Amino acid sequence: MSILNNKETIEESKKEINKENTQKLQQEIQEKIQIIIRQTDYNYEKALEKLEYFNNDELSVIRDYLGLEIKVKPQINSINQEIYKQLRLYMDSAMKNFREKNSNL
Repeated sequence: MSILNNKETIEESKKEINKENTQKLQQEIQEKIQIIIRQTDYNYEKALEKLEYFNNDELSVIRDYLGLEIKVKPQINSINQEIYKQLRLYMDSAMKNFREKNSNL
């Protein structure tokens, strides 16, 4: 009997936590929408639509509104990859200089 009560208590706790998380998420979304509305001339529906399009990133919505480019930083997976990348770039530039030097002779 106590095992059933524990399971019911656990389920009730999970439901309560989910409800709290949902409320916090809704509050965060509302705050982001208010930021977007203050910084742009979007109405509530348009702000919500743009926020969903940009995966809940209010700064991206504002940058899009202002027409600014969204900069994508190149992802470096490891130090080893960066080392080999720099070596290739160095060797490419060295070969380019060598070819230019020999073609002028």
